[in-house]
Amino acid sequence: MTDNTVHRFLLEALDIRGAVVHLGECWRQMQAGRHYAPPVATLLGEMAAVTALIAAQAKQESRLTFQLRSDGPIKLLVIDCTAELQMRGMARAAGDVTTASASELLGAKAGGQLVLTLDLPLTREPYQSIVPLVGDSIAAIFEHYLEQSEQQPSRLLLAASPNAATCLFLQKLPQADGRDADGWNRICQLAASVKPDELQSLDAATLLTRLFHEEIVRLFAPRTVVYHCPEDREKVRSVIQSLGREEAERILAEHGEIVVQDEICNREYRFEAAEIAGLFNPGFLH
Repeated sequence: MTDNTVHRFLLEALDIRGAVVHLGECWRQMQAGRHYAPPVATLLGEMAAVTALIAAQAKQESRLTFQLRSDGPIKLLVIDCTAELQMRGMARAAGDVTTASASELLGAKAGGQLVLTLDLPLTREPYQSIVPLVGDSIAAIFEHYLEQSEQQPSRLLLAASPNAATCLFLQKLPQADGRDADGWNRICQLAASVKPDELQSLDAATLLTRLFHEEIVRLFAPRTVVYHCPEDREKVRSVIQSLGREEAERILAEHGEIVVQDEICNREYRFEAAEIAGLFNPGFLH
């Protein structure tokens, strides 16, 4: 099994494209120390696999962030991924969700939003798109999103466990019906037969051969996905400076230190009085 990869492919005779995503160590690092309930981790893993897929299609340097905001027990799922496929993410859930279904967790009947933020280096303001949640699973929500944004029918088969988060993606291209009028339906039916353990255990070439053995499959070189959540104390120092000396000193007086929680990276930054004094009076520490 090739770990942490996005493997694009093309069904040449049918004008149908796709990809196989397999996140292993990257996904395990994203969960480390989080103690998510299994249903929450499953949805976050599925969303991580889809986000890696979409980020891999970027044509230029960028940072893509998907936020799924729900009125259900899962309040927020966030996955952040660059065009270089450096990824991080987190979930925020309320209450006991150990036995909840995906539909219940996402509050599918009560509404919610999928928010896309795209940061491009040469633009002053990030592009943002907000769409309502349509569907009662991560696959259905993102199928709807892709069909609306790319104007082409799409299918997603997702699976996530503590060890791996995986995705099989298919998309019908404009000339597909002219190549084979039944090709898209046939390929979707074959793809639907895949079992979660096959998605998680088989490498891309073996999986595609097993599913589409009568088709001509062109498999492209894989791209590697990495978990990327480096410590950035200087950035946090700048945030504290932006509060101003008076507010920083007020927090210090009340709590004895300033604690900043980096939720997406699951990291805590602590600043004691001497370091805060140095922020507002650089000569203090010398």
